[in-house]
Amino acid sequence: MEFYKVPWRLVPNKLVRYPGGREIDKFRGIEPALDNGRPEAWVGSDCVVFNTEEMGNPYEGRAQVDLPDGKRVYLYDMLQSHPEEILGQEHMAISGKSLGVLVKLLDAQYQLGLQSHPTREYAKKAFNSDYGKAESWIVIGLRDDVPEPPYMYLGFKEGMTREKFAEPYYRDDIRSMEDCCHKIQVQLGDVFFVGGGLPHAIGAGCFVVEVQEPSDITVGAERLCKHKPDVTPEEEAAFDERLLGTYIYDGCSYEENLKRWKITPTVIRQGDWGKEVILIGPNQTEYFSCTRIDVKGSAPLHTTGFVQIGIVVEGSGKLVYEGGEMEIKKGDELFLPYGLCGAEIVSPDGVGIIWSHPPGAKHQ
Repeated sequence: MEFYKVPWRLVPNKLVRYPGGREIDKFRGIEPALDNGRPEAWVGSDCVVFNTEEMGNPYEGRAQVDLPDGKRVYLYDMLQSHPEEILGQEHMAISGKSLGVLVKLLDAQYQLGLQSHPTREYAKKAFNSDYGKAESWIVIGLRDDVPEPPYMYLGFKEGMTREKFAEPYYRDDIRSMEDCCHKIQVQLGDVFFVGGGLPHAIGAGCFVVEVQEPSDITVGAERLCKHKPDVTPEEEAAFDERLLGTYIYDGCSYEENLKRWKITPTVIRQGDWGKEVILIGPNQTEYFSCTRIDVKGSAPLHTTGFVQIGIVVEGSGKLVYEGGEMEIKKGDELFLPYGLCGAEIVSPDGVGIIWSHPPGAKHQ
């Protein structure tokens, strides 16, 4: 059986970023589960972290896969050497040899800093990047040992302007900048879309699947250049301009904010076996999509004409395909080459899988 016509098992990773990581270990069934400063898993990633030189590993962030012949290789290297077999011509016409999407598990032990990510247009202008960083969050876990119920800051309040936001920014007043934004208490299963330019911060206790454009450009709301002696006033002013220019000052009421950014999943298939829903789709962005399928019994695996990256979020079962089968359970991470067809998801007791898709994937 050709390697590109069978599912691949992704090798679990965890990246050094900020405090957290325990919920990823628990999700994967690893004991002891630890908050060890590795709060992100980059699932099926062909990207590297923004500060890869500081990390000392030029492949930091890139995922590995276990191939059917037992070899363990970097997914990025496979895409470069066998792009047509793995991705297909239609994918390559849109995204080249890149996956075109980045998927993470993210566990915030403490609140992350207020930040934004550039739109694709602003990323080209200000960061010389082909990708912005629109992203989405699917809440799959909540800690019960945090000071307050898990929350997120998301979106500017009504009446916000660049001038109003710049006032606390130049005072280094992070709390007042957070007060410019809506604070939303989150529930298990919530889905949010975070467009480029939107201020946001994931609060303490949130464990999410994050699906996004393949970029690590993050613009925090802090004046990082202010106290550096080797930075000239002109360089500091340019930094401030680029940072403040990343945000889009389009505030609204709390209710309107939820209508804009909190997403209600849409059913696309259902039957005696369960259902499949679109979590993030073309109504939110053209840059990626995300679906979830819950199966009890057996159901055909929907093929999109593109690769798929899967995270098993509940239960267990197996993927049955021509010539073999793969046992799957909660915490497993999967990569499906575009040429995998005719497969079936089988689970007597129930299994739930979140699938992430690159631009162009077809769901109907």
